[in-house]
Amino acid sequence: MSRHRDSIKTARSVVVKIGTTALTTPSGMFDASRLEGLADAIEARMKSGSDVVIVSSGAIAAGIEPLGLTRRPTDLATKQAAASVGQVALVNSWSAAFGRYQRTVGQVLLTAHDISMRVQHTNAQRTLDRLRALHAVAIVNENDTVATNEIRFGDNDRLSALVAHLV
Repeated sequence: MSRHRDSIKTARSVVVKIGTTALTTPSGMFDASRLEGLADAIEARMKSGSDVVIVSSGAIAAGIEPLGLTRRPTDLATKQAAASVGQVALVNSWSAAFGRYQRTVGQVLLTAHDISMRVQHTNAQRTLDRLRALHAVAIVNENDTVATNEIRFGDNDRLSALVAHLV
């Protein structure tokens, strides 16, 4: 086990998957202040020389309050609408958290299907590589407005593994 921990400590490229639970209150409402502590830890890792890509869930949760909803939607169309509105709030929150370190963030919305297609795979890989070269923090999320299966089953777990292969 310590061998794996040592390799994580010294890894040059790291993909950090942030689940919805890490970004929400116990009642499931998005809490932007939770990103600050995560950004602090990620910034420390980047200062130590690692390239970090964040796969961040939370768009649906972030869209609940702005849409006047009281809880997470259950139907697909409302989930997609909440994700559409919430993605803006999510990326703005990451931008504010990393802005404290004068870092820019870049939004990368993908689906598992995108990564499975050769041209899209290559484009996604190039985009992530260029964001890292420009010292911007890539904030990757599943494109929930079009990714029906991922909303129901994935919650970015599979996407995180696929992104790890891109970097």
